[in-house]
Amino acid sequence: MKNKDLFAEHALGLIPKILTLQDRNRLSPTYGCFDRNFWHYKIIDFPSGMAQEFVWPLALAYSLDLPENPYRNKDAIREWVRAGILYAAKSAHPDGSCDDYFPFEKAGGAAAFSLLACAESYKLLGLEEPAALEFFAKRADWLAHHNESGQLTNHQALIVLCLDCVGDLLKSDRWKAARTRRLERVLEWQNTEGWFQEYEGCDPGYHTLTISLLARIYENSPSEKLRESLIRAIRLAASFVHPDGSYGGEYASRNTYNFFPHGFEVFGRHFPEALAVNDAILTGLKSGLGACHADDHILGHHAWNYLLAWKDFVDDRPEPVPAPQGRIHCPNAGLLVERRGDASLFLAQNKGGVFRFFRGNQCLVSDTGPSFRMTDGRIAVTHLITSEPVQPPGENSIRVSGSMGWAKQKAMTPFRLILLRVIMLGGGRFFPDLVRKILQKALITGKTAAPFQFSREFTWDRDRLTVRDRVEATDWSGVEAAAIGCDQTSIYVVMSRTFQAAQMLPWIDLTPNIKNLRAGEALEIERKF
Repeated sequence: MKNKDLFAEHALGLIPKILTLQDRNRLSPTYGCFDRNFWHYKIIDFPSGMAQEFVWPLALAYSLDLPENPYRNKDAIREWVRAGILYAAKSAHPDGSCDDYFPFEKAGGAAAFSLLACAESYKLLGLEEPAALEFFAKRADWLAHHNESGQLTNHQALIVLCLDCVGDLLKSDRWKAARTRRLERVLEWQNTEGWFQEYEGCDPGYHTLTISLLARIYENSPSEKLRESLIRAIRLAASFVHPDGSYGGEYASRNTYNFFPHGFEVFGRHFPEALAVNDAILTGLKSGLGACHADDHILGHHAWNYLLAWKDFVDDRPEPVPAPQGRIHCPNAGLLVERRGDASLFLAQNKGGVFRFFRGNQCLVSDTGPSFRMTDGRIAVTHLITSEPVQPPGENSIRVSGSMGWAKQKAMTPFRLILLRVIMLGGGRFFPDLVRKILQKALITGKTAAPFQFSREFTWDRDRLTVRDRVEATDWSGVEAAAIGCDQTSIYVVMSRTFQAAQMLPWIDLTPNIKNLRAGEALEIERKF
């Protein structure tokens, strides 16, 4: 098997699941809907607009001469793509927007992802549906003027590409000014260190999605400013590829294992360094170390991106070079990568010292810091609140400290679900962005300190690493259980908490250590790697 065929194999394996998610009954009132929870199980009361993004993997599987592709040129696949596009139009709000997590949400991300997928699929299959074209224009109008809460650069880049795609399809420049303003915002939100803002910081996974979108935009409208932006972004992404070919983790701002390869192939035609990033990732895919994104709600993004990476794969590639020795420090992102001999450390200074440590190409440690479960059920974590500013690292030592914070664990209950519906059916439908902002603060950005102070110190002795943890508290009696986990997270992110092989590493049980502590004593742990 050629290396590039790994991308195709990964994506084609998802097509049966995507088809299972779609209502393919031509006589059904929800014909074309991909939200199986809505049309089949009937356990939700509205369809997620994001689900209609699944038309794009189907359209690509229909049109591409992929190895061992049973979907190539099958009339049924073409018809199901058409049905999916028309259902996106049928289920949209009158202004062209759509919902994702709650009714009348008018979610910018769902609207943009599904519009891009529908418009690209329409063009790819050469469809002729006036209702679909009218819908594309209406949604493009809505996206052009919609400003969501939170700084998600990938959404901004996505809207730019949507406006480009629909404008090209309809032979119209009516969105030209809006796309220019959006692109300027994307470039403004790129930090001088090369990363793009995602809520509160740098997430290497979403970073690669933004690269994919900007690479497409560059192909449509090249500019020196965008070229320089992509080069900085790609060089930063390269530094986060793990020695085993895996990518991302809990040290990222949004805890994701995302990797979107398409942009590295597209821009690799102009900047060969980008191709080396994909080659390293393909090594991980071949070894089964890529993350699983086969969740019903999120498999679409990776499916179409992998198929496009196969389609635009560059055959003439540079020879692999070893990752550079030394330290890469991004103080604005709070991230640090250090390689000494065959040892590699990936560290989040701004998340309590969450880290991954490799010896050669083997991940020895995935560590999200000490966590405590209290007798009342609350969980205190070290990776939520860290002292500001982040302390600068020394030549052979790195220290982080701060207050532990309470993890976000709110689950939906019948009362909360009914309350949200009542709000959205009432005045909330007129202020969906305000509701979204409140939910973002409750589930993602808001932080509450717990009564524990921690410090974590990393000390190098040549290529040997020692990690010392210290947690102070005036009273330990409320702690029921304690551990250092390999994948403990504390905020809600849709693309996080997917499976990746390093999550099979053992947790460290600290409960016996806690039980022996008296009031005022400190918990101390030392480990050598």
